[in-house]
Order: sequence, then structure tokens, then C-alpha cells
Amino acid sequence: MEDLNTPAVSPAQTSTADQPRRFRKEKVGVVVSNKMNKSITISVEKKVKDSMYHKFMKSSRKFMAHDEENTCNVGDRVRIVETRPLSKNKCWRLVEVIERAK
Repeated sequence: MEDLNTPAVSPAQTSTADQPRRFRKEKVGVVVSNKMNKSITISVEKKVKDSMYHKFMKSSRKFMAHDEENTCNVGDRVRIVETRPLSKNKCWRLVEVIERAK
């Protein structure tokens, strides 16, 4: 007879491959400000369709991201990824610089 208090599979037998993978949100935008130490502000644009006129309109939003090496300059196109809150406004992290400003 099986003991109901013991699990059928021990925690040592489970692998990390069985657990669902965590997908973090990614965004691509343009650096608007780099005046802070280890922080940048990114503007992300998206096109939204107007409900009445069915016209596509540009909508933008700013995000603050953590830049560990202070590598970004204004005008750079960058990719950021969501992370734990690092400060009051900063919960994104710089992944890569896609294109440098000319």
C-alpha cells in the first residue's frame, strides 16, 4: 500500500527541462536620454489603428532601462528585456545595441 504523504516523484528526480520556461517581454526602441549613471530612457513606437477612421496612428511610450557599462548614446537603436524592479521607475535591462547613431 502506498503512503499518501510521500510524493510519487522526489524533487531530486525532476529536472529543469520539465518546468515551463520563463518568457520575458522584449522591446526595441531608440535611446532618448543617457544623462543618468547606468540608466537610459528609451522611446518605443507602435502603430495603433484608430477605431473610428481606421487609420494607423503612431503611439510612443518611454521606458527606463539599466545600462551597466554606460555604452549607449542618444539615437542608438537598442533591445531591452523585462527584469525585476531595480528602482522606482526602472524594471527593464539593456540586452544589446542593434544600431549605433550616425
